[in-house]
Amino acid sequence: MTQFSKFLSASAGIVLTLAATTAHADVLFWSTQARPVEEAKAMRDTVLNGFDGKVDYQPNEDGPWLTRLQAELQAGSGAIDVLGALDGNFAAMKADDLVDLDDLGLSAKSEAYNALAHMGTANMQYIPWMQATYIMAANKKALAYLPEGADINALSYDQLIQWTANIENETGEKKFGFPAGEKGLKHRFFQGYLYPSYTNGVVRTFGSDDAVVAWEKFVELWSHTNPGSTNFSFMQEQLLSEDVWIAWDHTSRLAQAFNARPDDFVAFPAPAGPKGRGFMPVLAGLAIPRTAADVDGAKALIKYMLKPETQIATLRATNFFPVIDTELPSDLPFAVQVEGKAVATMTASADANPGLLPTGLGDKGGDFNRVYNDAFERIVLGGQDIKGVLEEQKQVLSQIITETGAPCWAPDEPSQGACPVE
Repeated sequence: MTQFSKFLSASAGIVLTLAATTAHADVLFWSTQARPVEEAKAMRDTVLNGFDGKVDYQPNEDGPWLTRLQAELQAGSGAIDVLGALDGNFAAMKADDLVDLDDLGLSAKSEAYNALAHMGTANMQYIPWMQATYIMAANKKALAYLPEGADINALSYDQLIQWTANIENETGEKKFGFPAGEKGLKHRFFQGYLYPSYTNGVVRTFGSDDAVVAWEKFVELWSHTNPGSTNFSFMQEQLLSEDVWIAWDHTSRLAQAFNARPDDFVAFPAPAGPKGRGFMPVLAGLAIPRTAADVDGAKALIKYMLKPETQIATLRATNFFPVIDTELPSDLPFAVQVEGKAVATMTASADANPGLLPTGLGDKGGDFNRVYNDAFERIVLGGQDIKGVLEEQKQVLSQIITETGAPCWAPDEPSQGACPVE
């Protein structure tokens, strides 16, 4: 064989190898979720094991995730097939960077989630994938004091206040608990629950008349709250000690109570205000970048991830709850079962009004949270004039938003550029 013949033979072999590699390439699943080693292993070994095809699951921190994605989008081609990320990650993207997914016929049980997934367009830009959030929990001893006619799965803030007042009037004890301690997540309550429920916003409406009403209602609720709440951070502890009978917190910070004493506690949705049932979802979704190498394989994988059995496997692997209507197996920990039902009821309620995690704030996230925490300390603990405090804090909030250029996020109306503090 001549040298030229050997060269042609070798070249042909390389071409065939590359063609074979391309034909059998794994679907690249580029995710910001399930990053811990144990969760990533469970995703690969269990969740994705039943997919009819090969998947390369690659979890990354938000920064590297976005850097590679942007590089591929700018280049006009890439290897990433499926994106897995929080709603906030997608909100920072342009809708035309993603493939429309209406043809998949997939959606979440929550219409509020499906609306978010449209990203302001007429089409599904991502498919809701999995969720976590904050809910309410109560000792069954408290149920006897519910206001007449109240449905625990559809409470209003007025009914919650009346419930806590009934308990105090009958027992002489303040049995509502709130995580206002140093490590408590009180800022998430104000940002995702109180403000959306009363103002249908969180930034635009910060100093509004509706916001004044919201704080007035919280002051009223605080009057029936265990005063030790300023030292409470994980409400499962106070539920188990029975220092409180009713509490709000993240599902992971209530789980111990449900698992330790499954017969003693109930889980239920957060209450509703005049503008809906505000709640803060940690909502993850699945999308396909316009530069995907294997769109068909990506769509097949997304369909697989929304199957009931895959949603349950994802729950076991990540502790994120399903977004579709599916029965939870009886062998799951009790906390997962009871919290899962409460989450499903809350997110699918007709008056659901999700208040998303803040986005676009960069290293100013802590300063943003402090605005709400400072308002709480001055208004609720310090007894200062509500309108005056909000006017002062509004200036601080406006400076943060202006410096970061953060656009509005739900439930605030979208903005062109930095979200206005009105």
